[in-house]
Amino acid sequence: MNFSVTILGSGAALPTKNRMPSAQYVNCNGRHFLIDCAEGTQIQLRKYKINFQKISHIFISHLHGDHYFGLVGLLSTMNLLGRDKELTVYGPNELEALIKPMLHFGGSRLSFNIHFVKLDMNGESTIYEDEIVEVHSFPMAHKIPTCGFLIKEKPKPLKINPHKIKEYDLKIEHFKALQNARDIILESGEKYKYQELTLPPQKALSYAYCSDTKKSLAISKNITRATVLYHEATFLIKDQKRANSTTHSTTKDAAEIAIDAKVEKLVVGHISSRYKTNEEHLKELKEIFSNSEVAEDGMCIDLTKV
Repeated sequence: MNFSVTILGSGAALPTKNRMPSAQYVNCNGRHFLIDCAEGTQIQLRKYKINFQKISHIFISHLHGDHYFGLVGLLSTMNLLGRDKELTVYGPNELEALIKPMLHFGGSRLSFNIHFVKLDMNGESTIYEDEIVEVHSFPMAHKIPTCGFLIKEKPKPLKINPHKIKEYDLKIEHFKALQNARDIILESGEKYKYQELTLPPQKALSYAYCSDTKKSLAISKNITRATVLYHEATFLIKDQKRANSTTHSTTKDAAEIAIDAKVEKLVVGHISSRYKTNEEHLKELKEIFSNSEVAEDGMCIDLTKV
């Protein structure tokens, strides 16, 4: 099973030669998601050799341009390449009214259907769910209504203990029952409790995306014990006043959220173009939350190895 995140854009509003604005590609057990879609996202997808026709769901956090200006271009390119599979786009209430006229006046008659889903910008919602994965949205604390996202695996089935089952004549239905914590009865009439023949399941993994926001401990309850937290850290501690005035976060803010939410790993991004290196960001983070990294464009986060 695979659960990985590719950082397509790790910078804030102003693109630089090293950092594009916000966009991330998530492959969660064969579910292909895109979180935010800043300008140049389709170029980044090509650069990092990601087949963007596989993307089935796009999550737009808010309507600042550095989080959705690339959407029209991506949709147009999907169309030019012959996409015929439906695409679901989640975003603020006004997103559909912004995107459709641009496609219309640009002459793009799409060969595939787009299903727009309006996010609840004020409360927690389950916005996607299947038998393996679920996605939740929750409110952030930014200048305009903004959502964070939590992509999480559902609890995994128990593992069969290979050393225990050798002595039994088990059928496929027995394995399924055991993995789902049900006792079994063999043809001989013998009954076995599932605890005798199974091992604990693999840990269910989760990825939290929190950008853009000022520090808000209210967020923690929505991302508690996430495997990886991606949180904006637009500014260094010395620029806390600037962070406050723009409703963004510093390294200290992000690290304290990671501690409060008891996450395993913190990755920060949405880095202001005023900083030329990551050194100070990383130093400040690790002084507060040791298992921290600063995102770079092209970084791949493998949650199975955290």
